[in-house]
Amino acid sequence: MRIILGVTGCIAAYKAAELLRLLQKRDFEVVVVMTRNAQRFITPMTMAALSRHRVVTDLYPQARGQAETATDIEHIQFANSADLLLVAPATANVLAKFAAGLADDFLSTLFLATTAPVVVAPAMNVNMWNHPTVQENVRSLQSRGVHVVEPDEGYLAEGIDGKGRLANLETIVGTVVDIIQSSQDLKDETVVVTAGPTCEDIDPVRYISNRSSGKMGYQLATVSQLRGAKTILISGPSRLEPPLNVEFVSVRSTDEMRERVLSYWPQCDILIKAAAVADFRPREFSSQKIKKGAQGRCLELVPTPDILSELGRQKQNQILVGFAAETEEILENALKKLRGKNLDILVVNDVTEPGVGFDSDTNAVTILITDGRQVHVGKRSKREVADQILNYVVELKNKRKRGHRL
Repeated sequence: MRIILGVTGCIAAYKAAELLRLLQKRDFEVVVVMTRNAQRFITPMTMAALSRHRVVTDLYPQARGQAETATDIEHIQFANSADLLLVAPATANVLAKFAAGLADDFLSTLFLATTAPVVVAPAMNVNMWNHPTVQENVRSLQSRGVHVVEPDEGYLAEGIDGKGRLANLETIVGTVVDIIQSSQDLKDETVVVTAGPTCEDIDPVRYISNRSSGKMGYQLATVSQLRGAKTILISGPSRLEPPLNVEFVSVRSTDEMRERVLSYWPQCDILIKAAAVADFRPREFSSQKIKKGAQGRCLELVPTPDILSELGRQKQNQILVGFAAETEEILENALKKLRGKNLDILVVNDVTEPGVGFDSDTNAVTILITDGRQVHVGKRSKREVADQILNYVVELKNKRKRGHRL
């Protein structure tokens, strides 16, 4: 397995040499790319001697003393050969480049060209790390599937304590190993993910909906695709950009969601229903805007189709994952839903808990599995929660395959 190690310019760059050796001990082939400023802290000769590969330091061959030819598109060759891109240390500058899609050197161009998993391990001053711009760039990268190994707290180069020092090297290596091992565990599977709210129109300007942003479902689709699955994302209205390399289907109402989900259901292996569909719709739709009057007005509601129950009744060999947003008697209600709708996995979250659930970048859930297990996942990014959910999906998939072989 080939890892490209990107080294950027900060004092922690000297640790890249030890990181390289730790990766080699895990039998990874490591090729190093260094930015111009990284070379102020550690020499390319050191990294070349340790990696036993030429170190790339510039986008253009002639700048490295090589003859320029028509076939020298090296960043594309590197991108296609990489099993994983690891940037450690990653400065605030390179995080900003990655987040903005700038490509003005070899490393930033490589980042845009690769389809391999990407891991960044930031290192910087505590005030820089806490700056809203840096944090927004980190969130943006995570939302697109980049794995971030957050810096540790400790004594920094400028003589103060705080969060910003490069994460423990064994932690970085462990993250790389976990991602490599799980990177293609959904290969040859077709995964359908639903996300976002649905909207039920009252009249041409008003509708019933809910607070779902779609963030959890979009992260699940992103992770599913990164782990090798053919992924289809069916989404209600959302401000989010569809993930790369995912088939995207846009819907508005619960009826539209049902129609599209049922059309994909026979051909999929795994369906994750993370959408927060409206449970009710107006009995009647007014073709004209309802005018405001002095008297109150009653809105009669009727139930929308229960898509999850319908899928549970039709289920054959597929894995069916549901979501439940609860406000009271959390586990009791969730267990009823798990059994009553014939689900394999149910992801439950208490939406009254601050900072999790609707329209948040973080979540805290309990994963209920049909074998009786209840796994609590504490507050963390929705990207990390998505990985945890898919870990249990893969475990269930593998158990079924082993049972089928027996």
